[in-house]
Amino acid sequence: MKTIGILGGMSAASTALYYDVLNRGARARLGGLHSADLLIRSLDFALVEEMQAAGDWDAAGQMLNREARRLEAGGADFLMLATNTMHKLVGPMLEGVSIPFLHIADATGHQIGAAGLKRPGLMATAYTMEQSFYTDRLRAAGLEPMLPGPGDRAETHRIIYDELCIGVLREESRQSYVEIAGRLAKRGADCVILGCTEVGLLLNAANAPLPVFDTTEIHCAAALEMALAA
Repeated sequence: MKTIGILGGMSAASTALYYDVLNRGARARLGGLHSADLLIRSLDFALVEEMQAAGDWDAAGQMLNREARRLEAGGADFLMLATNTMHKLVGPMLEGVSIPFLHIADATGHQIGAAGLKRPGLMATAYTMEQSFYTDRLRAAGLEPMLPGPGDRAETHRIIYDELCIGVLREESRQSYVEIAGRLAKRGADCVILGCTEVGLLLNAANAPLPVFDTTEIHCAAALEMALAA
């Protein structure tokens, strides 16, 4: 099994979820006492969020590049970033890095296309929804991503940062996410991307009005395929 290098901590809740999903997946595939071979660098999300809020993406990119290099030096065979939003910085993050990188939007776009769907609604942070770094990758996969309206985007973002990233799960927020997904369905979305690793803590196949594509589950499944490939 190849060693998966995970750059996480953005947030700690999402990285804990990655750890659980990858290890459950390894056990399901290999049986017995098997678990995933992981090398994890978990950052202090408060520092990252300050850079996001200040728009200091150059500093954030330099930080991610430094940590990606450390993971490579530590023996990782390939890298994954345990967050959707910070994929905005994949370019600067990978400067001077020679090992492969598994992009979360590419893995997700492939799964949606394979399911015969075309118009995913995207629920994520404002950065992911409103900037092109993520939706462009989906369009490159032949999809037509749809965004929630302005108010719904603001509420989706608020719930992520004010609640989910610090481990707060509220039923009112769960219902808000279900209603936002419902409005996307009424506008013509044929599925919904849980485009922030924390969104799946509230919205899932059991309560969503559309088929859901959980980026964490998809990303981890793709990583295990890479790790177990000959």
